[in-house]
Amino acid sequence: MPTGLPIEFSAVSKTFGPVTAVDDLSFSVEPGRVTGFLGPNGAGKTTSLRILLGLVTASSGTATIGGTPYHRLPSPLTTVGAALEAASFHPGRTARNHLRVYATAAGIDIARVGVVLDRVGLSEYAGRRVGGFSLGMRQRLGLAYTLLGDPGVLVLDEPINGLDPEGIKWIRGFLRELAGEGRTVLVSSHLLSEVQQSVDEVVIIAKGRLVHRGDLSTLDTDVAPRVVVDSPDRARLADALRAEGLEFSDGRTGLLVSSPDPARIGHIAFMNSLELSALFRQRAGLEESFLTLVGGGELADHDEHPAAPDHAEIPEPTLDAGRTGAAEPAPDPDPAPDPATAPDAEGDDR
Repeated sequence: MPTGLPIEFSAVSKTFGPVTAVDDLSFSVEPGRVTGFLGPNGAGKTTSLRILLGLVTASSGTATIGGTPYHRLPSPLTTVGAALEAASFHPGRTARNHLRVYATAAGIDIARVGVVLDRVGLSEYAGRRVGGFSLGMRQRLGLAYTLLGDPGVLVLDEPINGLDPEGIKWIRGFLRELAGEGRTVLVSSHLLSEVQQSVDEVVIIAKGRLVHRGDLSTLDTDVAPRVVVDSPDRARLADALRAEGLEFSDGRTGLLVSSPDPARIGHIAFMNSLELSALFRQRAGLEESFLTLVGGGELADHDEHPAAPDHAEIPEPTLDAGRTGAAEPAPDPDPAPDPATAPDAEGDDR
């Protein structure tokens, strides 16, 4: 049974010239739980994960797995399974052969190929060329790759992005299953709705800085409740609220007042002889709380991958599409025809 290890970010910062991509980031991820690493596009999530996996050198601070930096792990591929960004596959290779190539390059028992294909539900498609796979099947094949070494730690960057509802449901259950085996599971996403049914804890960053960390149930406690109030004479109600120095905005069911006290709002209406048609406290939902924490979901003022990065510190990814581990092997010497013009061949191990 794989052993989960804690992930620890300690005062990690990364600058690309004048741009600060990660700013004094500290948090930990514990085994046996699914932790969502959330933030809008450009918040610094992928840069943080690249630092963790040794693909980017931090300007300061440390990121460790079980107390050890990735590049010092005695057996990285059997300790950490990682998939960064969208998966890329040779379209002429079969799913089985794709995994065999990487298992051989990494010195992993070839028998693991059949095990992981079965684990992600691709056994019956093992002999089909990847070029004919749907996005969901490619995502499953990418997950099979991360499990080749039977690692105790999984780091997945946007694994749900672009999936259909059936695929989302499957991967949510799969992540829960992996955590239930004692593995450490860190999953990044820019949408809370994608992961909220599968994560135990959330770590939220915006503009490279930590803005919230805790169990999912604590997310809406950081956002003050508001009062919804309405009147047949909404314009006069708005004037009365302004006169009392209260901030508010228009909502579908009334005015949304930045105040936790309905009694105060009711008293203001009474003193101004205003009839009210609605008055109640509204607590923010999880998604609204998330958007509030990250500044309304707006993009950070820097790109996740700046145009002129510190290239001397960023080694080329050692696997296709940012995957870490064994070196990318050469293409098949006699690749199969383009799947767009040739039918899939069951049992073809090319």
